[in-house]
Amino acid sequence: MSRLRVGLVSPYDMSVPGGVQQITLELAQELLRLGDEVVLLGAGNRASLGGPGLDEVTVLTGRPFRVRANDSVVPLTLTPSWPRVRRALGDVDVIHVHEPLVPTLGWLALSVDKPTVATFHADAPSWARRLYGLAPFVGRRLRRAVLTAVSETAATAIPEEWGNVRIIPNGIDTESYSRPVGRVDRRVCFLGRDEPRKGLDVLLRAWPLIREGFPQAELKVLGARRPDPEPGVEYLGQVSVGEKKRLLASSLVYAAPNTGGESFGIVIAEAMASGCAVVCSDLPAFRAVLGDAGRLVPIGDHARLADEVISLLTRPQEARALGAAGQARSGLFDWSVIAAAYAEAYQEAVS
Repeated sequence: MSRLRVGLVSPYDMSVPGGVQQITLELAQELLRLGDEVVLLGAGNRASLGGPGLDEVTVLTGRPFRVRANDSVVPLTLTPSWPRVRRALGDVDVIHVHEPLVPTLGWLALSVDKPTVATFHADAPSWARRLYGLAPFVGRRLRRAVLTAVSETAATAIPEEWGNVRIIPNGIDTESYSRPVGRVDRRVCFLGRDEPRKGLDVLLRAWPLIREGFPQAELKVLGARRPDPEPGVEYLGQVSVGEKKRLLASSLVYAAPNTGGESFGIVIAEAMASGCAVVCSDLPAFRAVLGDAGRLVPIGDHARLADEVISLLTRPQEARALGAAGQARSGLFDWSVIAAAYAEAYQEAVS
């Protein structure tokens, strides 16, 4: 298969942690590893990007603004430079726009007359749809693009008249999550921003019950900080990628009590690749990633969450078996599989 020059476009501030940002950066690294050329467009602080080769391929354009949407604060690139976008994408073979309905960097990229792949990561919020209505050329351009979505949930954002949609899940480097660290049989891990939909409050309501059923239990909270931690809880805030992977690999149980707004659940795939026994909310997107390699609980049911976590902490061998099943299933989301699927989409767009 011939190598291509690919223009990757993200509407979000690339220096802010987030699922789409992570996927876009890791896809860029995988394409570079496979021998493709890459131009990566986004906003942000170049020093925060990290990753081999990304400094050389990244074009930072526009000022990021923080917009509240989907029970979260979204860092959007709302004032990109059209001349800079046009120059950056002028000599690519194919443009890959992530979240094409989200203004406004992707909209400018779609106006460049090149073969295009468009990936939908989430159902666009109502305000984005209203703005999109002001730019009807976006819909006309997407009718000519190869359309992909990271899940059936994300595909609901795509009108049927735009054509067929390929489901290409988000990718992870599964091997990098298999760390040679000792697994701590009393350790539970949570990873997420301190936003209502990430479910930290649900887990904290369950925590006294978990400690009552298993007094030695300890909880590592990654991505959030709060004062006056409960007994057995440690808030670690933002951690490095390496530290995140180390803590996941050392945890027996991963808890994801999210309450909604999830279109894939990259943290579920990461926890599975780490060998954790996963207990998560019964959201369609989580269910699709987890399969039968973990335990699902009703959304917001802290008592049921506590029961499932206690069950695994008190039966560590059962938890390890569940973690091994998740680790095997996580291969479905390895970048070797996902990059090959995108390569087919790129070739279709070009041809």
